[in-house]
Amino acid sequence: MESSTAVEAKIREEAAKLDEFYNHVMACRVVVEIPRYHPNRGKLFHVRIDLTVPGGEIVVRHEPSLHTAARQTETERGSKKLEIDGAYKDVYVAIRDAFKAMRRQLKDYARRQRADVKTHELPPHARVSKIFPEEGYGFLETPEGTEVYFHQNSVLNGGFEKLEPGTVVSFIEEVGDKGPQASTVRPIRHQREATQN
Repeated sequence: MESSTAVEAKIREEAAKLDEFYNHVMACRVVVEIPRYHPNRGKLFHVRIDLTVPGGEIVVRHEPSLHTAARQTETERGSKKLEIDGAYKDVYVAIRDAFKAMRRQLKDYARRQRADVKTHELPPHARVSKIFPEEGYGFLETPEGTEVYFHQNSVLNGGFEKLEPGTVVSFIEEVGDKGPQASTVRPIRHQREATQN
C-alpha cells in the first residue's frame, strides 16, 4: 500500500509496546499490503511482522479469514456468497490484531527463555573453610560470607578425603536441624588449580 504517516505512527506505537513483554527485541519489520482489490469487498489488508530476538525470529502473518463468513453461511441456509472477515477491511484493526498476536507469541517466547535460564543456572559455589576429617564433616564459606555445614556423606564420589581448606566446590543448600547445610558437594578442580597459579 502507499506510504501513510498515520499508519506508520500506529505501527510505531504498537511496536513500542512490545518492549513491555520482552526488552531484548533486536529488530522489528512490519509490512502492510493490499494483495488484490476486490470490487465487491473493497481493500483487504495483510500485515506481516518479523521480530528478531536473541536466538531466532518470530513471525506473524495476519491475513483475512473465511472462518467467520463460513459460520455465517451455515445460518443463511446454504447461501453460497462468502464474505471475507470484515476485520481486515480496516488497516488499523488489521495492525492492532497482528500486534496482539505478536504480543502473545512474544510472551510465550519470553516465558520459555526464562525457563531455559533457570534450568541452566549453575549450582552455588563455595570454598571449604574448615574440615574435620576424623569427625567426618566440615564447613563451606559462600561468596556472601555465610558458613554452611556439610557431612562427608554429602560429598559426591567419596571425595571427602581429597578436600582441604580453600578447595572450591559446588553444592546444593538445604535447611538442616541447626541451620543451612550442604548436600551434593562436588569439588571443582579447574577453579582450585586456577587459584594456585
